[in-house]
Amino acid sequence: MKKSLSFVLATIAFSGALHAEPQSLFDGKSLEGWKAPEMSYWSVKEGAITATSSKENPCDHNQFLVWQGGDVANFEVTLKFRIEGTEKANSGVQVRSQVEADGHVKGYQVDIADPSAPYLAAVYDEKGRKMLANRGFRTVINVDGTMNSTPLNAAGPGEAMGGYQVGEWAEYRIRFVDNKLQVFLNGIQTAEVIDHQKEEREMSGVLALQLHSGPPMTVQFKDIELTKLD
Repeated sequence: MKKSLSFVLATIAFSGALHAEPQSLFDGKSLEGWKAPEMSYWSVKEGAITATSSKENPCDHNQFLVWQGGDVANFEVTLKFRIEGTEKANSGVQVRSQVEADGHVKGYQVDIADPSAPYLAAVYDEKGRKMLANRGFRTVINVDGTMNSTPLNAAGPGEAMGGYQVGEWAEYRIRFVDNKLQVFLNGIQTAEVIDHQKEEREMSGVLALQLHSGPPMTVQFKDIELTKLD
């Protein structure tokens, strides 16, 4: 069968995206390539980027450690994380986000929290539209900002939490292509956002890690890899 030039070029582009090489964003030893306005909350312990809020150094407003590799558009990020603290302990991974003058990072966030809260493995809009997709749901954001959410599958959000153990390492795979954001926790899809609201969405932005304000807590991240799909 004779194939058009556009078909061939599309096939090559798709194949290239699938075979893009992952880039390690963390050397396991230092915070080289990462920066925050207040670095006292951030360190490397046990081969992991570690964010700590303590009685001696409390976190009274959200802190963000930003990868200095520039903006990314279409990509997959994989990483391992664990969080320790009270049920109010909270963190997240910022994607396609923007850094404000004071260092606060706003935009799409894949939440990290105690499973008793609805935030773990959900998608939030930091300093924006707030919750975009609850755990276990797909949300279509219409051009006017209205949102339609439906379950990802008949099992609901319970299936997504089956392999998660409090205080143990878990893995996120975050995939963002065009206006579709997908989140996978330990290999199971937990959330999806399809964003048609051009006035509010971002098509590229920074990657960052969050330490949320609140009670003493420790959040760790390791094995952080980025695969660009552009």
